[in-house]
Amino acid sequence: MSIALQTLWHERSRYLGGVLSVTFAAVLIALQCGLLLGLFKITSIPIDNTTADIWVGSTAVKSVDLGKPIPTSYITRIAGLPGVEMPEQYIANFATLTKPSGGTELCFLLGSVLDEGAAGAATMLTQEQRVALTLPDAIIMDESKIEEFKLNTSGGKAKINGKEVTVVGTVKGLKSLAAPWVFCSLYTARHLMGFMLPPDHVSYFLARCESPARAKEVAEELRKQYGNDMMAYTAEEFSTGSRVYWLLRTKAGVAIGFAALLGLFVGAVITAQTLYSATRANAKEFAILLALGIPRWRISIMVLMQSFWVGIAGLVMAIPVCFGLWYLARQFNADVDFRWEVLVGTTVVTMGMAVIAGFFALRSVRQIEPMDLLR
Repeated sequence: MSIALQTLWHERSRYLGGVLSVTFAAVLIALQCGLLLGLFKITSIPIDNTTADIWVGSTAVKSVDLGKPIPTSYITRIAGLPGVEMPEQYIANFATLTKPSGGTELCFLLGSVLDEGAAGAATMLTQEQRVALTLPDAIIMDESKIEEFKLNTSGGKAKINGKEVTVVGTVKGLKSLAAPWVFCSLYTARHLMGFMLPPDHVSYFLARCESPARAKEVAEELRKQYGNDMMAYTAEEFSTGSRVYWLLRTKAGVAIGFAALLGLFVGAVITAQTLYSATRANAKEFAILLALGIPRWRISIMVLMQSFWVGIAGLVMAIPVCFGLWYLARQFNADVDFRWEVLVGTTVVTMGMAVIAGFFALRSVRQIEPMDLLR
């Protein structure tokens, strides 16, 4: 290890190409995965911004925006369970928004109980905004959509499903993949949906539990007992399921994964070629070691150690680059999710690439013979 490090430092200009290729591959993998996770966090915004531990909806709900109406009478199946607070009704449904200037857009209504401490009330809403939403047909949307749909003009009010609505506030960062999210009260959501939502039906029941462990037990119990009529998930399960569903449906994961794989392949090829060229350049020194009786396998281990340290150096250089790009992305309101799983996965994959490149470089070691010194 000592000789490998000294060799790398002494001939650092020769190994620089390999280090930069590892850096490039690591940055590309981390950034692509972070962008992918950040993009699909949008699909679970209604789940992640509530304090509910349990979500109960129709059977086979793959995403929060695909729930079908279920009877309000099902609430008795959840109420009274040990360690579970009183469930709340929640309406989540697509609707048609008519802009004041004309034209229509699809939106997604999120109607919840707005009382202080309610499990379904969005955590991003202030107390003042919750109070404002109690007004008839009051809504809150992301500020970017207010400007895009021209809802802040004096030309008239917007309509949802043909009924006039009043924008009583805005939030920031409430992005969506398809239809924009629209917060409102449970009463407003039911009024706006009208005949599109059957009487005495809701989209979900939400409840808090005494602990995350109890939430898992309750969800499992409800699935076993009422799986034919409704489905229960913990908030974490439902959030993850919504993201995975949209990831697979849109094929974005395939496209981004292919780009990351391409970067990994390019990095591996450049690193392998760099190590091979550096090993061939040191052929005379290695031939002397062989002539002195040093086993060839020890020289091979030294080459592999060089590839290992090239990987380490590349990762060290990649860290500030990744977080610099993360900061830059935030300035443009792009969410790059650098969770620890992404960073650990990037490290493992990148180091594996560097070591494999070292194995490819070993073919130059096999070509070195002590007789080369006489040429």
